[in-house]
Amino acid sequence: MKQLIKRIFNKDATVEQTNSAPTPEKTPYEIIGGEQGARDLANRFYDIMATDPYAKPLYDMHPQPLDRIRQVFFEFLSGWLGGPDLFAEKYGHPRLRMRHMPFPIDQDLRDQWMHCMNTALDLEVGNPLLREGLRQSLAQLATHMINQEQN
Repeated sequence: MKQLIKRIFNKDATVEQTNSAPTPEKTPYEIIGGEQGARDLANRFYDIMATDPYAKPLYDMHPQPLDRIRQVFFEFLSGWLGGPDLFAEKYGHPRLRMRHMPFPIDQDLRDQWMHCMNTALDLEVGNPLLREGLRQSLAQLATHMINQEQN
């Protein structure tokens, strides 16, 4: 009963993560759990990529082991989600399209990337409004990375 009352009056932190919409005062970074939430999302993404047969071509183009790329992706997500801009502090402006230009990215690779990210979002982001907003923004970003025609 106590839990129900807390949920009704929105005083439970997990309820906030589940129902809050991002605002200028409350960023997506904060809603998903700050540093740990961003790190969990990055790690889950790479765990899925490493184990899902559908994403094998995407996985195969990444340098092994994935430790460094997991950290870099976490640093990117931190700033992109509205937290500390760790990536920019270390490497400068992300310039994602330029940084990905050496890799042949077509619609299939984009779809594999989104499959991994959508699964990670489903597992790591409890807030349905935020999850869908992130899904749409990341889909646009992934589409922007396409630099090859479909074979």
